[in-house]
Parts: sequence; structure tokens; C-alpha cells
Amino acid sequence: MTDTTSALTGLASTAAEKLDALIGLGGPAMVAIAALSVIGTALILWKFFSLVHVGAFSGSGRAERAIRDWEAGDRAAARALLSGRMGVRARLATQVMSLLNDPGMPEGLAREETARAARALLASARSGLRGLELTVTIGPLLGLLGTVTGMISAFQALQQAGTRADPATLAGGIWEALLTTAAGMAVAIPAQVALTWFESRIEALRHDMEDQATRLFVATFRTRGASHADEDATSVGHHEAAA
Repeated sequence: MTDTTSALTGLASTAAEKLDALIGLGGPAMVAIAALSVIGTALILWKFFSLVHVGAFSGSGRAERAIRDWEAGDRAAARALLSGRMGVRARLATQVMSLLNDPGMPEGLAREETARAARALLASARSGLRGLELTVTIGPLLGLLGTVTGMISAFQALQQAGTRADPATLAGGIWEALLTTAAGMAVAIPAQVALTWFESRIEALRHDMEDQATRLFVATFRTRGASHADEDATSVGHHEAAA
């Protein structure tokens, strides 16, 4: 156990030294890219666990069962299934059910309130994605900036050396400058992959929420329409009997 710990400590120390050397070679731009990589990694981890918390990576099983109960007319069971749930699908379905459970609620107003609640939930789910977008955009630009400034320094050194210039020195300055471009792309590519993945999950959430809200409205107002039709038919029957 002690040997394993020592080996891991040695590897970590070696990796840290190499990373420090690379940052030193890249100059200020590499320092900025290293800081950006830490921020980007933190954003990716935070956003992943945030989306897990709101149910972006889980199915809509419970919300689906609740909607089926609502469609079957068992409103109490539907609302009980979603009680205390933190997923965005369940939270929207709960709000829609609360609105539709009021027989005096006009359909237009219920739809407006549903749209407002859905926008708020989706905005909360999308929080933090702007930071990842900025990481994707800024990473390559910082890398390019480091490369340009490094090339300028390399050619200045070549000019100062004059006829005694060593091509190896120029080549060394160029590859050191190009390190920042590679580093910037290494930061931006994973951030872009994560951003695309998160956006696809949020889009799936949006689709599920729209579908579930529509089904709740259809089931509710279909039932109300049938009730009104029965009442009208009963009223007509009474009038005919009286006549």
C-alpha cells in the first residue's frame, strides 16, 4: 500500500512539473488557457450534476404514469405521484395539474401560465451554458494570441542575431509558440462536446414538457366538453318532457 501511494505521488509530482514547464513555455497566454481549462472543467461538472438533479438524464416514467392517471380521470392519484418531485417534467406537470384542477380557470389563461412556467424551468436548466459557450470561443482565440506573440518574439530574436542566427533556435521558438494553439483547442474541444450534449438533453426536456402539457390540456378540456354536452342533453330532455 505504501509503495502504491509513493508511486502515485511520484507520478502526480512528475505530471505537475511537466505541466508547469509547458505553461512556462507558452507564456501569459498559456497561463490564461490553464485558468480557462479549470473554469471550463468546473462548469462541465457543475452542469452535469445540475442536470442530473432536474432529471435531464432520467426517463419521464413517473410523470408519464401521472399523466396516464390524469387521462383516466384519477386526478388525485396523478397529483400524488408527482408530489415532492424535483425533476422539471414533474414540476411542470404539477403546475399544469394545479391550474387545470380549477374548473373556473379559462383555457387561454391556463395556457399562458403553463408557457410562463415552462420558460422559467427551461431557463433554469440552461443556466451555465453561456459560460461553456464562452470557453469554446475564447480557448482557441487565446491559443492564437499566444502563437502570434510567440512568433513575434521568435522573429525578433532572429533579427537580433543577424547573420549568426541559429535555425534551431528559430524552430524552437516557433514550436513553443504553437503550444498555445494546441492548448487552446484542447480546452475548447471537450467544452464544445459537453455543450452540445447538454443542449441536446435540454431540447429533449423541452419536447417532453410540451408533449405532457398538451396531453394534460387535451384530457382536461375533452372531459369538460363531454360534461357540458351531457348537461345540455339533460336540459333539452327536461324541456321536452315538460312540453
